[in-house]
Amino acid sequence: YLAHRGYVVMDLDYRGSSGYGRDWRTDVYLHMGGRDLDDVMGAVDYLGGLGNIDMRRLGIWGVSYGGFMTNMAMFLAPDTFRAGASWAAVNDWENYNAFYTAERLNTPRENPDAFRRSSPIHFSSRLKNPLLIVHGMVDNNVLFQDAVQLTEKLIREGRSFEHIYYPEESHAFVRDETWIDAFARTA
Repeated sequence: YLAHRGYVVMDLDYRGSSGYGRDWRTDVYLHMGGRDLDDVMGAVDYLGGLGNIDMRRLGIWGVSYGGFMTNMAMFLAPDTFRAGASWAAVNDWENYNAFYTAERLNTPRENPDAFRRSSPIHFSSRLKNPLLIVHGMVDNNVLFQDAVQLTEKLIREGRSFEHIYYPEESHAFVRDETWIDAFARTA
């Protein structure tokens, strides 16, 4: 959809993805949104080196972990991306699946610093450019509360953002009209 509308689309496998070996997988241990965000910034550097990309018009979007990475990028590299759209993003790892999170960050009691540095909600005050928050209200993977908590924090901080919540969608959208609406808002 985006490529057909004239956008250059780069699809990254973030550090920590499976299938790349132990070092790749363990590089996010105790800091999700650290070295994997460095990978995103490396991709930005690559695009800049091509010579045919308007680097003043970069956007970022992603779903689930990609939505998490979108928020980390928008908050921790606020001058890099002109806009972002985070779909179904984890914004505070304390809210997420305890088994998944414990393998990567331990527990909030054992390592509160890892949870803080890995959770976008703690960096939201750095947002400078437009952000769209997209979430299904019956998401049974990344609970809707993550979107609500970030929304409330951005409101309190006086940040400019947009949001759209889909009452009948879970983590993976299934309705054609939702996909069309969400991509139209993202573009």
